[in-house]
Amino acid sequence: MLITTIFNSSATDLLVHYGRHFRRMVHALCNFQALLTNRILRMGELADTPEENFTAEERREHCVFQELLKSVAGLEGCLMQGGDDEVDTIAELASISLSYVFKVIHLSHILCQLTKGASGARGDDTRSLKGSVLDWITPKGQNLIPPLACNVKVDRGFHHEWTGALLCPAGLDWSNSETKAKLKSGEIIMTGHQWPLFLYTDYHYDPENPWNGLFRSALLVCAYRYVFMSPSSVDKEPKVTHSGNARIHGMTRVTLPSITYISMQIRFALTSSPVFSCTDTVTNSERFYNSILDIFEDPDEKQEVDDLTIWWNKQVFPSFSTAQRPLVKNSALVRIQERRAQMKVVSVPDGDGGSV
Repeated sequence: MLITTIFNSSATDLLVHYGRHFRRMVHALCNFQALLTNRILRMGELADTPEENFTAEERREHCVFQELLKSVAGLEGCLMQGGDDEVDTIAELASISLSYVFKVIHLSHILCQLTKGASGARGDDTRSLKGSVLDWITPKGQNLIPPLACNVKVDRGFHHEWTGALLCPAGLDWSNSETKAKLKSGEIIMTGHQWPLFLYTDYHYDPENPWNGLFRSALLVCAYRYVFMSPSSVDKEPKVTHSGNARIHGMTRVTLPSITYISMQIRFALTSSPVFSCTDTVTNSERFYNSILDIFEDPDEKQEVDDLTIWWNKQVFPSFSTAQRPLVKNSALVRIQERRAQMKVVSVPDGDGGSV
């Protein structure tokens, strides 16, 4: 009976579902096995360690873990009831009680399905954006010269005039023939902490104010709507025929990791690299992703990040901007609220038992 419950198809589908959402919205490069192992260690041996003793990366990992506990019902109980070895391989279980074996199998199953969903989401998005990004970067009424194939990336990156211009690190001049030649040859290496121009509004970087237009490009907005709303929502007048990821998961606000995820996906789509890999030293995607999260989580950048979040919510969720607007004076709603407030004041008893 327990085995049947563990591998119930609907529960399995839900875990895959959680994994897909978690990859896009919470942390794109999360290793669930390592995450749980490190968190169990923190709940056990390191439980009394002051928060300030942990690195910024460890504190971020803890926040990601807390989000995982919120997403997967019963996961916290499963972890708290078992021993420190529950997230390890299930070899050498011959002498262990049957209930413990079931716990380990259950947890291993959870990890497997979450990983399956997370990998599937990234793979699906990588494949679909590879072709769609060409539509978004092609100027209206024009063609890319030379043309680029939707399913082949070998001619992208710094090998092509337009993708090269978009990938050119902010602060470098793509129109400079020497700079362009060095980027093409690899003499100048685009590292993960060098952010490309496509992140900026109109692909323009202001060295005097690096936050000006950062993460506000139309290309990012198109990709975000494509992944989280629906492909048709990229147009100004969406023709949605089914629920997108945002509606399915009850999203009403953007998250900073989701902006980071889309930035990473578009960057990879523009490069000539054929296969996505976190450890690829050419695309350096992991460092790129983490460098953006670092700036988003920096307390000194809070005002700029808050402004950016508001801007994104207005671009993606129309109801957000409506909810933020103040009520219009003399509207019916305002008059009803004012009248109700006045009636409450009149009905408040005075000290003698009467009404004011």
